[in-house]
Amino acid sequence: MQRTEITEILNRPISQELLARDLTRLAYVAKDGTPRSIPIAFAWNGSEIVLCTTKNAPKLHALRQNPMVALTIDTEVHPPKILLIRGRAELDVVDGIPEEYLQMNGSYEMTSAQRVEWEAEVRSLYDGMVRIVVTPTWVKLIDFETTLPSAVEELIRQRAERRSA
Repeated sequence: MQRTEITEILNRPISQELLARDLTRLAYVAKDGTPRSIPIAFAWNGSEIVLCTTKNAPKLHALRQNPMVALTIDTEVHPPKILLIRGRAELDVVDGIPEEYLQMNGSYEMTSAQRVEWEAEVRSLYDGMVRIVVTPTWVKLIDFETTLPSAVEELIRQRAERRSA
């Protein structure tokens, strides 16, 4: 997929709405070769998805072995809006708490006092974290109005061919 096409899809209003959400599902291949899909908070910086995790997270071993990942960001209403992203995870070990981690957890409802307490707890627990940075190499937006899953698009084409024959 060309970079310009990826950018065009990610800049669509529905994509931007989805990229502003709190959670994505990260899919990767675990060390034992089986698939994993986990919910994880994320931040979109305009060109990359940034996820943060503990330095001892089991997923890091797997991502070092096979950095190819898939992300799903979607809504819970019908029809759902779905943003599918594929890319390569780059791991960046950092001292302290990444700003993205504080940003991605900033949308939860907390009073100012709760936020201060939460940040203090986070800073006392982690001496560092790992930023998992995913640059999209493939994207698809499905809104069930203007875009559909590729299998459904194929069925629609086949039906049209049958009807015109």
